[in-house]
Amino acid sequence: MRWLVLLLSLAMPVVSWFSQQGVFGPTNGAISDRYPTLIVAAGYAFAIWGLIFLWDMVFGAWQAFSRRAATDPLAGIRPWAAAGFALTAVWMPVFSQQQLFWLALLIIWSALACLLTCALKLSTARITAPGLTAWAWAPLSLHAGWLSLAAFLNTAQVIVAYRLLPTDAMLPWTLALFALATALLLWANHRMRGNLPFVAAALWALAAVYVKQSGWRLPGSDTAALVAVVMALVLTAQTVWLRLRPQPRPAVG
Repeated sequence: MRWLVLLLSLAMPVVSWFSQQGVFGPTNGAISDRYPTLIVAAGYAFAIWGLIFLWDMVFGAWQAFSRRAATDPLAGIRPWAAAGFALTAVWMPVFSQQQLFWLALLIIWSALACLLTCALKLSTARITAPGLTAWAWAPLSLHAGWLSLAAFLNTAQVIVAYRLLPTDAMLPWTLALFALATALLLWANHRMRGNLPFVAAALWALAAVYVKQSGWRLPGSDTAALVAVVMALVLTAQTVWLRLRPQPRPAVG
């Protein structure tokens, strides 16, 4: 399994490069521009994928070659990480095929479930194994944090693409998506006792949503920008409270 995790961590940036070259069809950015929403982030925000892929590759190499990784509690993490990496890689070419939008939506939510499971498990394991922090917990948490917003963006694009809800008055159902995203972020962050990489990725996304929506012409974009700021402030406040609160000590065997 460790070699599969390594190979899949390498596959993500390779597939991403081919996707950005238009090998699979229109690029993700071009597809996104065809279906504007009130959740879409400014284009610069997607540069975070470079850091995510790089750090995931570091994790893949560490868990494959490090002797210490063999003794750390990674056995239950590798299948979830492998699935999350595979789904992330597959999502890119599938999203380029507009007739497969529903499949792309299923894939990105499945990828989020896998990476969030990794982050949750490692947030508990790192209490007794601090060596997991930089090599496993941080990269997988960053990946999960970004997907926590990207999955809702993809959901909004599917709604617009298939006109499942009004596209000339998107604010009401967008606010519902924002509320669900906030609930997910706060729940996961609470479970992980203030996961800084997870929160950093979410704040990066929310800041980019504000930048995009504050200069957007869609009806309701100003409100969407304000909601993104409120979400960021609430998530930051929760994180500060969780980090300042006394942490449970690991049980002594």
